[in-house]
Amino acid sequence: MSSRFEPFLGLSVELTAFSYFDLLGTGLAERYLATLDKVVGSEITDTLLAAFTALPPPEGEARIQAVRTTILGNELLGDVARALIKLWYSGTWFELSTAWTERFGPRPANITFVVSPDAYVEGLLWKAIGAHPAGAKGPGFGSWASPPKIPAFSGSRFQNLT
Repeated sequence: MSSRFEPFLGLSVELTAFSYFDLLGTGLAERYLATLDKVVGSEITDTLLAAFTALPPPEGEARIQAVRTTILGNELLGDVARALIKLWYSGTWFELSTAWTERFGPRPANITFVVSPDAYVEGLLWKAIGAHPAGAKGPGFGSWASPPKIPAFSGSRFQNLT
């Protein structure tokens, strides 16, 4: 693992509201970092990781506000961070906007694509909605008879939303 892996995983925890353990458990963290490098380039990836490591400490509103302004509100980094969120949740890299590519230049690998079959199966959206990916990880016979249960994210700042 590279020295960039830990900051990448920390950023991903911050952006997805899933735990370090949950993200590592997908088995896709290294592949997603490589995808980010491939699509936007290591220079932009490093800029995103540097912005993350420079954030205030995790406790408090200052951190949340800094993520909003320093990363999500940044012209260069915002679209990239949102694409990373969608990647973790769906297993798909969604092409960056035309406005982004006009401003920062086209990237040959910036097309919409599914990273791998595993990425679809391990997408965070399935855990977030308490469901199973269609065609994979079947919940068992008759499980459709009960409505899905949306799990609470213990310890998350989002736990009171359910």
